[in-house]
Amino acid sequence: MEIFVWVIHVLTAIVLVGLVLMQHGKGADMGAAFGTGSAGSVFGSSGSANFLSRSTAVATGIFFITSLSLTYIYANPSQSRGVMDKHEVSQPTQSTVAPTSAPSNTSNSKSQEIPK
Repeated sequence: MEIFVWVIHVLTAIVLVGLVLMQHGKGADMGAAFGTGSAGSVFGSSGSANFLSRSTAVATGIFFITSLSLTYIYANPSQSRGVMDKHEVSQPTQSTVAPTSAPSNTSNSKSQEIPK
């Protein structure tokens, strides 16, 4: 399920970038503000929504839903996430190790020269 949501999320992001780049921006009519035409088109006076703007709205909604879905998936992880989680871990056997003895104090040791 997680992989499916990721695939839809990435594909929607790519489609969304393409749709936004294909649209005719309001800034393209900037020449209308400086003498030719009406200045109302620069500040948002637009006609009815066309196919590109409606497609962008749908893609934005899908992107928003997949973003929330991925947030939910990662905030609430399932109990088992892989094959190794099903494997039982056996307890290590106790091995007897001989205790190591402390180093002997010999007269040749340099540690005797350290002031106390």
